[in-house]
Amino acid sequence: MNPKDIFLLSFEALVDRKVRTLLTILMVVLGSSLVVILNGLSAGQAAFLEKQFNTLAANVIFVSSGQRGFRDTSASNALIINTVVIGKMKSLPLISDVIPEYTGSVSLDSQGNTQRASVTSLDPTKLTVELPNLEYVDGSTVKPNDRSSAILGDTIVNPPGAANAFVTLGQTIKATATYADASGKTITVTKNFVVSGILKPSGNTMVDRSVIINLDAGNELLHKLNKYDAVIVAATTPDDVDTVQQELTSQFGKTLGATTPKAIMAVRQQAASGNAAFILMVGIIALVVGAVGIVTTLYNSVTERIREIGTMKAIGAQNTTILALFLVEAGLIGVLGASLGLIIGIGGGYIMSIVTTTTIGGGGPSVHIPPIFVPMDLLKVWMLSLTLSVIAGMYPAWKASKLSPMVALRRE
Repeated sequence: MNPKDIFLLSFEALVDRKVRTLLTILMVVLGSSLVVILNGLSAGQAAFLEKQFNTLAANVIFVSSGQRGFRDTSASNALIINTVVIGKMKSLPLISDVIPEYTGSVSLDSQGNTQRASVTSLDPTKLTVELPNLEYVDGSTVKPNDRSSAILGDTIVNPPGAANAFVTLGQTIKATATYADASGKTITVTKNFVVSGILKPSGNTMVDRSVIINLDAGNELLHKLNKYDAVIVAATTPDDVDTVQQELTSQFGKTLGATTPKAIMAVRQQAASGNAAFILMVGIIALVVGAVGIVTTLYNSVTERIREIGTMKAIGAQNTTILALFLVEAGLIGVLGASLGLIIGIGGGYIMSIVTTTTIGGGGPSVHIPPIFVPMDLLKVWMLSLTLSVIAGMYPAWKASKLSPMVALRRE
């Protein structure tokens, strides 16, 4: 029997049992599409994070107060970052700049429209130290000594989905912040700012959705009492970053936490690797479930077609021919299921990226992260689905090929 006849007989056998065949194909589709969706979303998220970190200067170190130990109720493990600490940092070698900052969140009101936003309070002329490629829209001015001046990120000015800009250059906005006093009472602070500058999209979500004000305004609005939340330390060159980080650790010990973009990327890569491994396990489990369905379908098919198999053997069909018939059936199920799974998975990935939103830094507008589908990864999923389908069909095919024609023909 030539390959064409084997293919046609296998295809007709699947069509004759169309409902069972469709259900089996559906199981393969679900498994392969799940792997495609998760891989696409994972790759998209990894690319988004890498883009975020690539906007940062390579010579900066992000410094914050050290974390307290477990069940540690003392304040000795967390250093308060004040002007004295900043002065000590500036005296260390291989450091070109030290930029303290306050951080918080506020509610912004612009002509009756409101939204939550992050606040970064620092010397606005130092923004380019952290983000060398930062650009402003035409007409923007940076006023480092003006406590009523504010610079807004692009996402604040142009909220996603909004028909009109939230605010324009020269317009006055009202910022409202809250804090708890010593007695636990909530205090509300409100301050008006004039928008003197608007940032062009920087690629850094934290900056794009931030309000930048100077240190004095931030200290007053956020009630920081001259205690900085973080410090950006700029090494003289990117090659000096590790040395400066060691100096900071040597000077302040665990009372300060120092992180570099390089370290952040390493952690991100480790997390991405773990996430990819988890996704692969989930996908393989789903595909194995589909493979079990193929085993069941073909095994039942062997039982139902015993007389047919006996007749074929009686007229000269070899064991290899019977084996090939059932393996081709399994292969057809795998090809159809894997192909449909790729199509549905790609479409499902884009749908999931739309309905699933990510928020960076808490509050504020959500971020849309499109999936990324790598052709080689799609091919691997397709091959994996097909391979598992063929493997699942081996036992039923082997059982069918070993049937004795005399025994098979005596079956009613």
